[in-house]
Amino acid sequence: MEPRIWLIAGPTASGKSALALRLARETGAEIVNADALQLYADLRALSARPTPEEELQAPHHLFGVADGADGWSVGRWLRAAGRLIDEINGRGRPAVLVGGTGLYFKALTEGLAEVPPIPGAVRDAEEARFEAEGEAAARARLREADPAAEARIASGDRLRLTRALEVAVATGRPLSDWHAETRGLLAPDAWRGIALEPPRDALYARCDARLAAMLEAGALEEVAALAARGLDPRLPVMKAVGVREFAAYLAGEVPLERALDDARRETRRYAKRQLTWLRNQMPDWPRARSLAPEQQWAELEQTCASR
Repeated sequence: MEPRIWLIAGPTASGKSALALRLARETGAEIVNADALQLYADLRALSARPTPEEELQAPHHLFGVADGADGWSVGRWLRAAGRLIDEINGRGRPAVLVGGTGLYFKALTEGLAEVPPIPGAVRDAEEARFEAEGEAAARARLREADPAAEARIASGDRLRLTRALEVAVATGRPLSDWHAETRGLLAPDAWRGIALEPPRDALYARCDARLAAMLEAGALEEVAALAARGLDPRLPVMKAVGVREFAAYLAGEVPLERALDDARRETRRYAKRQLTWLRNQMPDWPRARSLAPEQQWAELEQTCASR
């Protein structure tokens, strides 16, 4: 495997971090985080960030670098990742970008729309309207304003729905029009990618097991620390799966088993949205459709050999 830029995308609990680490060990690569939640120092357990032992096996970048009060945008991540890719390649080493945030990969390969800043009053109004009217009404409004965006946004993805509505209201132009004017940071021949798309039932079972492991790793303590800070609930760190559910337990509102059940359900929904993104937004990427590490590695090697 000659030096290059590798992109490894996949839903939560699909084994992408382990695959990236093996690739880094085999090729001398450096790993760059492409997961929006693993950016935050506050979420080592709840985001399943690589362990300190794993981080010692290869250089890791952009993991746990942000404070929860500092919400990173896609553009900020893209600028940081672009600088790192240049630095890593400048050292003569491959770069492996790995994560579950599909929009990060889309920004790398297709570009990021330079949308003007959205006024806080517009964001607040759209959030309040969504809360009052629900997703169906929001989708109907977006279908009128930006049908292309509405068609590609998965069910349950409130964040992207409200974002598209905010852009349409604030700029008078559909978000899809802004996206059409963009160009990717990476040249088409500069990278290779693989998407992990395992069977849904097997993935859900692994999600359930991972939540139990997160509790053992200190997830409750992380949530307690976040709750004590009184952060804005709209921040990305406060929207991480498990934060709201375990905060309810810590506040004495529900028993732990109920909180765990709620977190399991939300984790499955999150994984389903990620799988939907892969199918709709990355249809041409080679796939690894197994959870078995050796099979994933074989698929990665096949991807390398096919180009």
